[in-house]
Amino acid sequence: MNQKGILYIVATPIGNADDISSRAIAILKSVSKIAAEDTRHSKILLRKLNIENSLKSYHDFSGEFAAQEIIDDLLNGQSIALISDAGTPLISDPGFQLVKLARSNLIEVLPVPGASAVTAALSVSGLPTDRFVFEGFLPAKSFARQKCFQRFNQEERTTVFFESTHRIVECLQDLVSTLSGPRQIFIAREISKKFESHFLGSAEECLDWVISDIQQRKGEFVIVLEGCEESTIEAARHADALKIVDLLGESVSTKDAVAIASEISGARKNKVYETVLSNKIP
Repeated sequence: MNQKGILYIVATPIGNADDISSRAIAILKSVSKIAAEDTRHSKILLRKLNIENSLKSYHDFSGEFAAQEIIDDLLNGQSIALISDAGTPLISDPGFQLVKLARSNLIEVLPVPGASAVTAALSVSGLPTDRFVFEGFLPAKSFARQKCFQRFNQEERTTVFFESTHRIVECLQDLVSTLSGPRQIFIAREISKKFESHFLGSAEECLDWVISDIQQRKGEFVIVLEGCEESTIEAARHADALKIVDLLGESVSTKDAVAIASEISGARKNKVYETVLSNKIP
């Protein structure tokens, strides 16, 4: 019986080709084949690194058959490296279903760490990094994007997301119109590439920066959004609790209505009760 191969998840540079690790190069040279998101793009990188190996296309639209082919090769003892166009695979890139399938077949899956636009932007943003949430690419339509930003209004953690050159202006315009409270935003453009640039400021200042220079509207963007203050969340919970009390009306006592509303919303019960009583005073 053949020993199973290993599926390596290999991070590749997000810009500067020198950012790849010596271990990643060794793995890419030693595996039986490389599964790549875009073989044309990957051929250019491999050529720069003097790596000659067989390339197989694997992306979000490959389907179950393509994934099963890779699994069969692994089960037959071939080791395979999965790479994306840039950065760490599976971070807003293809690969989740393949890794899931490999694990279900008891195939060893090993990471070969390296560049990631998410952590690179966070590390230089100057914003809190002890807790953060990654949102990938936001919806393309403005209305759906604004719904996301409304949700971010009650997010205490730093939020990181990607944006494209085609939507960066509209994205920042939506942030200006939707974001509540003073929040710092960091923009990292073209990380580790020749024309890399950064900007830290309010939503309005970020929009002005992008609009004022056409060069700052080109390339790939990572947006890092400062989390909201605890007081903002408390105010939102308090408002939600008052709405619930109002909806309950006379169906229950004021005391029970406040208890129910506080339980559902997470608002402070005593504060809600005080507000309800003050509103009832003629």
